[in-house]
Amino acid sequence: MAKPVVLIARVLLPAGRELLEAEAELREGGLDSTPEGLLELAPGVNAIVADPTVRVDGDLLDASGDGLRVVANFAVGTDNVDFDACGARGIPVTNTPDVLTNATAELALALTLAAARGTTAAEGDLREGRWTGWDPGAYLGLELSDATFAVVGAGRIGRRYAELVRPLAGHLLYVARSSKPELEEGLGAERAELTEALARADVVSLHVPASEETHRLIGAPELAAMLPHAIIVNTARGPILDADALATALEGGHLGGAGLDVYEGEPAVPEALLRAPRVTLLPHIGSATHRARDAMARTAAENVLAVLRGAEPPNRVS
Repeated sequence: MAKPVVLIARVLLPAGRELLEAEAELREGGLDSTPEGLLELAPGVNAIVADPTVRVDGDLLDASGDGLRVVANFAVGTDNVDFDACGARGIPVTNTPDVLTNATAELALALTLAAARGTTAAEGDLREGRWTGWDPGAYLGLELSDATFAVVGAGRIGRRYAELVRPLAGHLLYVARSSKPELEEGLGAERAELTEALARADVVSLHVPASEETHRLIGAPELAAMLPHAIIVNTARGPILDADALATALEGGHLGGAGLDVYEGEPAVPEALLRAPRVTLLPHIGSATHRARDAMARTAAENVLAVLRGAEPPNRVS
């Protein structure tokens, strides 16, 4: 019998690719794949492995044909997938939860520290020869010990970030649709509405999924409500935070700093952010550890193989 055909829209690391290769024929778009190129590769495939940069919409599903049985996303977030189009065709969608929780939460912590202490600007001065020696009034930042932290979104990554910052935090707030006893009883966290959290927190870290509800969740009014020395961190999805409003707040001195790993319209980064002071910018590396990325690749492959074998995928989201 002919092997099933799997379209890897861009690339899949060997930890997952080798699992698929043992049981399926692979078609690969490569890092420079385009929507048009994927449409040419899609006819007759039985599974699609996508990632956050690949839009899985009705056109790609239709090009794949009636034999398509699963869309496996190489990520936790699935905002690149048209769930309505998949649902209408009876195609399950899977993701890769849990395995990247530590890596992404740790990256959020790194951005928190960098934004609080202004390490990006300080390093830039050193590298470019602008540092002329120790100055007691220079490079003053925010001390995080006994600070108030607000975690916006209490899913896996948000909870892990809360665990990591708990030893530093004087107060720990969280924003979520429902109460989280594990945060309140285990970490002493206090649930708060977004407006209250923004007004009280020295550090705000965003961990909500991208959706219509969370689009521009943090805009100019929300940034204006924050304390003038406060910092904001985003390792979730770019559209959650209004980049232009953030740049304006930083330029005007109305916000202490920011640390960002995600952007709306990636890989483009708004010019205003590139020019803004007191901001650390990273190229979407939240899950970029050897352990996490290998585990993500294996998980994506295992989801595909489960469906191709006639079983329920372990990480179905739709």
